[in-house]
Amino acid sequence: MNGVSSSLRAAFSYCVQQVRSYDYHHYLCLLELPPDMRKAAFALRAFNVETARAMDVASDPMIGLMRLVWWQEAIDKIYANKLIEHPTAQALSSVISESKISKAWLKRLVEARINDASKEVTDLPESIEELEKYAEDTASTLLYMTLQSGGIRSTAVDHAASHVGKASGLLLLLKSLPYHASRNRHFSYIPAKVAAKHGLLVKEGGRSEIRLDSREGLCDAVFEMASVANAHLLKARDLADAVPFEARKALLVAVPAQVLLDSLSRVQFDVFDSRLARGVLGEPPLWFQLKLKWYSWRGKY
Repeated sequence: MNGVSSSLRAAFSYCVQQVRSYDYHHYLCLLELPPDMRKAAFALRAFNVETARAMDVASDPMIGLMRLVWWQEAIDKIYANKLIEHPTAQALSSVISESKISKAWLKRLVEARINDASKEVTDLPESIEELEKYAEDTASTLLYMTLQSGGIRSTAVDHAASHVGKASGLLLLLKSLPYHASRNRHFSYIPAKVAAKHGLLVKEGGRSEIRLDSREGLCDAVFEMASVANAHLLKARDLADAVPFEARKALLVAVPAQVLLDSLSRVQFDVFDSRLARGVLGEPPLWFQLKLKWYSWRGKY
């Protein structure tokens, strides 16, 4: 029995380290959660890290896609009570048995990653609504599961979580644009309608492609998308009075979303500005942590 508990402790420790290493701003948010939610949240976030990075760490896109399919099958095995020799899967299995996390939500998240990874580099989303759905299926769904692990059931909380997740997801996609461009993903997270509106869309040989001939056009496109994210944050905060106090710490991910939005504003929405890579989402680390503590202490998000 001691061997089992020791192995599980190691699995959860691995999850914490994964989140700290690859999702630091959310790692700081999770530290503010009550203990009964924190353990589950780290396992869920680690699962998110594994699926979000699958394509990035693979030497070949097909290998990355196979990794995502492995996680899709791992979810089925976990719910069938089969042992999987992977620390994140072991921690996730423990959380699922304790908190009864919805299998449909886990499947939704990994399937959204698979659909995204299956696209060709020239496949552009048609509209912002497509990216909002991707954010809903990943970032918002992650919040639903975190809330479920704390036994929180509320329509108002779910609505707020949906808006916070969409804002967070959209803004992180914007921040990742230079990275994806460097990996020949072009600008596959700028919708065709937005790109065309700001003079970034070029059609050649029956295919549409985004060109960066105009940095001003790119900044205008980023501003338009960031404005949609800002609207989601405002809607989430409009619901704050209906959100139970114990649920608000789970929605603290709105704070890094706001920080990133403010950082983008300071650089005139130029995602290539090096200041965005400084500190935590462009903000000095200590100031970011103080801001997060302040929101947490006041029961705000």
